[in-house]
Amino acid sequence: MSSRNSLVMSNDMTLTDKKDYRVKTLAAGLERCGLKNIGDINADIPGLQAIPSSNKASRVKVIYDFISPGKWPETIDQRELAPLTDLVVPTALDMWLTAALAVVGTAYSCFQAVLAPQLILGHLLVCWGVSVESAVVPMPVSRLIFRRGGAAGNIQAQFDMEPMGTRQEPDAFFSEPVVIDPNDVFAIQVICRAVAAATIVHVHNFLFEASGAVVA
Repeated sequence: MSSRNSLVMSNDMTLTDKKDYRVKTLAAGLERCGLKNIGDINADIPGLQAIPSSNKASRVKVIYDFISPGKWPETIDQRELAPLTDLVVPTALDMWLTAALAVVGTAYSCFQAVLAPQLILGHLLVCWGVSVESAVVPMPVSRLIFRRGGAAGNIQAQFDMEPMGTRQEPDAFFSEPVVIDPNDVFAIQVICRAVAAATIVHVHNFLFEASGAVVA
């Protein structure tokens, strides 16, 4: 499957653009949940079951139309990833944080020392944007890389972060979301462009799970 990987600066998008992007991303994530047996999206949304799984675009459109007014499927919960509790090997802190960026040109995990994270059973992750918090100007990282199979696995998507630095913008949306399926070993890395302390590289995301898995 082909993909398009680039960053769209948050300041280049209207509030309507941002809302519509998020709703479309939620719809795509819910459609993927149907394929991965998370909840029962076909039963939740009227008319969806009649559309074959091969017609992804039509299924996403029906889901989008259903959730746009504020409705939500009954069998699926959505929140954001908690690195301390949602990974098979948890991070030391409940945050997106690299190790100290000590060597220029080296890849560092966005999950501290967890190089090959894996979602706990029954979770699906859709990543849609990134923010960087650092005192280094313009910014200490130059590329964001998603891999399948761990730290040395195949590249699933990669985004050039240089425009964020040159424009001094800390937030950007992905040209298209990146999906991480249940049980997949993966990696989310940044490339060091300047020596710096441990850096918050927060990947914006939607985490999906069967309803009732977490009690608020």
